[in-house]
Amino acid sequence: MSFISRQAPSAASALIVALLLAACGGGGGNSSSGSNTLSGVSTTQGPSAATVAGETSAPAATGNTATDGIAWFNYRRQQMGLPAFTRDARIDKAAAAHSNYQRLNNTITHDETQGLPGFTGVSVGDRLVAASYTFNSNTSYAYGEVISSTPDTSGFIAAEDLIAAIYHRFVVMEPTFKGVGGGVGTVTGGNTYFTADFTAYPLTSVLGKGKMLVYPFASQQRVPRSFFSDNELPDPVPGRNEVGYPISVHADITSTVTVQSFTVAPRNGAPLTTRLLVNSSDAETPTSAAAIVPLNVLSAGTTYDVQFTGTVDGAPVTRSWSFTTQ
Repeated sequence: MSFISRQAPSAASALIVALLLAACGGGGGNSSSGSNTLSGVSTTQGPSAATVAGETSAPAATGNTATDGIAWFNYRRQQMGLPAFTRDARIDKAAAAHSNYQRLNNTITHDETQGLPGFTGVSVGDRLVAASYTFNSNTSYAYGEVISSTPDTSGFIAAEDLIAAIYHRFVVMEPTFKGVGGGVGTVTGGNTYFTADFTAYPLTSVLGKGKMLVYPFASQQRVPRSFFSDNELPDPVPGRNEVGYPISVHADITSTVTVQSFTVAPRNGAPLTTRLLVNSSDAETPTSAAAIVPLNVLSAGTTYDVQFTGTVDGAPVTRSWSFTTQ
């Protein structure tokens, strides 16, 4: 996944690149965009399928992959404490065109090649403009994109998989994104490409200076025990595939998060060994977020306690919360 923010003319623009089943983004001005690709992932028997099946308060499925995927993003964002996205037909058009490009060319990518079937724009920013979603160079904005490619047509499962993939979660759970659009392309007898594009235009604060939210959210139940790191590109935990479910903190894209201590432990147990993802040591992690990934699968039916100490925009922040696994 990746996303880009463009500040007003006097400020420097920032590029945040991460990714999963495949994600990307872009912005204007002097920003540059990045892209990554991810191989197809089967989600029909994985943790996400089990999680979706156990969510009794989830939205009702419509059978439309894009509509259900966006509904699931909104479901999780609202549980986390974020406002729901507003769907925009122009963003739908850009996302649908890109899913069609991937379908026609049997590829998963953020960047299109001019001359190939279905081409509508090299970058997500180009494709948004082609779909009549234009940006004013005098106004700050941000946009991003996430993509999944799986044999399953469930939008709920595709969205839950994207949330599990930590670099993609940074995009989906970016507080400042407000607009969303989704599109799908399905290869006969093959994979379904789900593309979701996000925008913040104008770019305004949602949480506010010095504030952040967490995921899994406080008291969340039936949290998946594992995440398959090799299914995300770049790979957030090189050298390992099945690891524990990622835990993250999220501030506005314009904020800076620093970590002094970030731990997770089973209730009354010792802290787990984790990989810390912060921008200072991992370029795929935005400056506005941080995460830890347990190096081993979490235990079933167990309550885990998380402790975070650090700063957001220089202001001290201490958070303690818990969640319980499936």
